[in-house]
Amino acid sequence: MQPLNSKTAQKHKYTERVIQFGEGNFLRAFVDWIIHKMDEATDFDASVVVVQPIAQGMVEKLNEQDCLYHVNLQGLIDGKPVNSLTLIDTISRALNPYQDFDAYLRLAEQPEMRFVISNTTEAGIAFDPACRLSDKPASSYPGKLVQLLWHRFKTFNGDPTKGFIIMPCELIFLNGHHLRECIDQYVELWREDFGDAYESFKKWTTESCYVCATLVDRIVPGFPRKEIDSIQEKLGYADNMVVQGEAFHLWVIETAPNLPLEQLAKEFPAERAGLNIVLTHNEAPYHERKVTLLNGPHTVLSPVAYLSGIDIVRDACQHPVVGKFIHKVQFDELMQTLNLPMDELQQFAGDVLERFLNPYVDHQVTSIMLNSFPKYQTRDLPGLKTYLERKGELPKGLVLGLAAIITYYKGGVRADGAPIKPNDDARIMALLEELWQTDDTRKIAEGVLAAKDLIWHEHGDLNQIPGLTDMLTQMLDSIEAKGMLKTVELITKGS
Repeated sequence: MQPLNSKTAQKHKYTERVIQFGEGNFLRAFVDWIIHKMDEATDFDASVVVVQPIAQGMVEKLNEQDCLYHVNLQGLIDGKPVNSLTLIDTISRALNPYQDFDAYLRLAEQPEMRFVISNTTEAGIAFDPACRLSDKPASSYPGKLVQLLWHRFKTFNGDPTKGFIIMPCELIFLNGHHLRECIDQYVELWREDFGDAYESFKKWTTESCYVCATLVDRIVPGFPRKEIDSIQEKLGYADNMVVQGEAFHLWVIETAPNLPLEQLAKEFPAERAGLNIVLTHNEAPYHERKVTLLNGPHTVLSPVAYLSGIDIVRDACQHPVVGKFIHKVQFDELMQTLNLPMDELQQFAGDVLERFLNPYVDHQVTSIMLNSFPKYQTRDLPGLKTYLERKGELPKGLVLGLAAIITYYKGGVRADGAPIKPNDDARIMALLEELWQTDDTRKIAEGVLAAKDLIWHEHGDLNQIPGLTDMLTQMLDSIEAKGMLKTVELITKGS
């Protein structure tokens, strides 16, 4: 088996136009795969220079393979199984600014550089006042970025056409807004270092550098340890940087306030490449759609499925009874609470179901149930309240989901003898233990719904929601008397 490098495999040479902070699995299976597709389908002509954002990383391993690697995508697309292997030659080189800071700064001197992309974890977009402009490099990602911007500003004498389009991919809502705040904070913190150029540099970063908020969506398990031998045999290469991801992808990019949407679409032609990319003025509805139609069903299907004796998400979707429950929650309840066009919502919900049915991933429902109460509070409760407001009645599926969480947190053993091991904040666990000791479902329902400081926070005491205490008590009684599966069957039949 031959090694994978530019001598043993073809590597195209594209113009270095993208600086990428992060060399991890997600960026390589998502952003770099997308840029690869754009290079193939359009005149984008862009390669990526990877910058290692922390002292310890994998750029050496990437460079050992001349930054070549394969992406293994698995899943369902339009109901058909996909299990593909694609050679990605998008990354031209990878560098470590902790070892060669000057090489890092020289990226700012390249006139064709236009885009900055990052995934430095949720904690990466943060302002650290201990950072200094003279650090080599600054410890925080935003600090490193401002160092790069300052060097570019000086190199091109503040040329407004040499600003960057910056697209963070960190998994926080409105990531670009947070990054813009950090940039502004560093510009202010280091104003004395900038001297007389402070005002003009500040104006350049504000008016000529465009920070977009983005929403990224693709599950990336990472290096396929169990299958790597068979994959390498199939490839004929000793590729030690293979990254596995699901076939589905979505990237929503909210343009910066000072960047016209038409200009972004022209410069970043992802839509022309036939990719599932949405360029928009407002990311928020798409964030709400994802949380509501993907994370929301996940949160309630998991305890319902588990207490029905089902361990895998795919099996839950295919179950004759629980599958109807999932469909009811997703299409009949949660979808009715959103404000995007219904055809868009139906398409997205259908894509979500295909993802749940992925034949290549055994997604354990117990892995979703960690911290179920906080998840329900953010993912399902807003939909419950909106549904009641719009329809004049409570959504039975979402209420049953809450009853299932409460029952799951009772602990004990499942009907088949499997141990039930809930995991949450110790204070929440103590509350549920205390409530279940009363053996009174009404008190249990009232106690959980009243935990405004512990669970529901700004939503307040949920006993004030008309009819919720009564319906939740009825659901708990039904689960206790008839079992979870029979209770699910009753509500899906409209009884």
